[in-house]
Amino acid sequence: MIPSFERAIERILFTEEQVQQRVNEVAAEISEKYRGRDLKLIGVLKGSIFFLTQLARAITIPVKIDFLAISSFSHKSGQGLVRIAKDLDDPIEGEDVVVVEDIVDTGFTIRYLMQTLAGRAPNSMALCTLLDRTSRRIVQVPVDYRCFEIGDHFVIGCGLDYKQHYRNLGYIAVMNPSLLEKS
Repeated sequence: MIPSFERAIERILFTEEQVQQRVNEVAAEISEKYRGRDLKLIGVLKGSIFFLTQLARAITIPVKIDFLAISSFSHKSGQGLVRIAKDLDDPIEGEDVVVVEDIVDTGFTIRYLMQTLAGRAPNSMALCTLLDRTSRRIVQVPVDYRCFEIGDHFVIGCGLDYKQHYRNLGYIAVMNPSLLEKS
């Protein structure tokens, strides 16, 4: 059984107000940089959906939105194998693209995704993430826009989940470690 919100949360890292303020600041940066250009936001499902929605609403220029989904599989070497499970609906050739992620962690998955998308000849490509966990970074990837940098905590809320639950929290919280299954 999945615990209630109250039991699942060890502590709140960023309140709903802090998240909204920071998303607004990042949206203003993106709006300024891409003013007068045709911007496409690409959300990485499922985690980015809440962040992408909040970000898109705060951006003050017209945007197009598309989504893709990726799957990671563990490999004996310790590195995960990544594949696109749901591809974009439209091509990105010649487009200014901002890839929107919920969290950038080790860097393996986002590096694969950015390399794959770069091969599709966009005009420009940037990475925007709600959370950047640099403490776990193995592969360096350029993060152009980040809302928050966090330490090595298991976090939930604003699209981040535990077993597909807690994505709908409006704030970002550290999950109670005693409830996490050991793998």
